[in-house]
Parts: sequence; C-alpha cells; structure tokens
Amino acid sequence: MKFKLFLCMCVSVFSIFSAQAQEMTEDEIKARIEPVGKVHISGAKAETASSGPRSGADIYAKACVACHSIGVLGAPKLQDAADWSPRLEKGFDSVWQNAINGIGGMPPRGTCSDCTDDEIKSAIEHMIEGI
Repeated sequence: MKFKLFLCMCVSVFSIFSAQAQEMTEDEIKARIEPVGKVHISGAKAETASSGPRSGADIYAKACVACHSIGVLGAPKLQDAADWSPRLEKGFDSVWQNAINGIGGMPPRGTCSDCTDDEIKSAIEHMIEGI
C-alpha cells in the first residue's frame, strides 16, 4: 500500500515538472541553462556589460508590479496617494532606504537584486509620479 502511494506521488511530481517544462519557450530554456560565469582570455576584447541604467518604468514592470499593483502585504499601490502619503511624510530618502534595505514583507531591493540604488530611486519616483 505504501509503495503504491509512493509510486503515485513520484508519477505526480514527474507529471507536474514535465508540464512546466513544456510551457517554457526555447529562449527561456536557453536562458535558464546558460552558464553562470564566463571566462576572459587575456588579450581578448571584453564584452560590454550593459547599455546603461534602466528607467523607473522598466524596473517597476520587471520587479515591482507583482506586489505594488495590487498592494500585496500592504505594499503601496502604483500612483495611489492614499497609500504613499503616510510613507512620504517621513521623507523620500526614508522611503528610498526602506526599499534598499527592506521593510515589513518587502525584502531588500524588492525582487530586483541586480538594481542599483539609482534604479531603485527611479522606480520609486515612477510609482509616486503624479501624487
């Protein structure tokens, strides 16, 4: 009896993972399995890392929208004066430092671990725009 239950659980887990793998596009699979690091050969021309800082709207769309669009765990919603006003009373720098260091249910830097301090700042400016 226990063996049958174990076997059913294994088949279920395998089915779930295979269904998820089928949902991924070829580009997503390539991105998932690409090497973590790269080797630099002495004398070879180095690749440029990035094209510059990302905009606040880009950061919001990439990392902030999941929580700040609907107010998950009390997160202030995009351009909602009622949500942002109490936080902004403490000053913009306080809000910015909370975003960098994390506060409440929000981890440090939200879900954008590769964002610079300036990119976090521009994402906040985007979220409070028009308030």
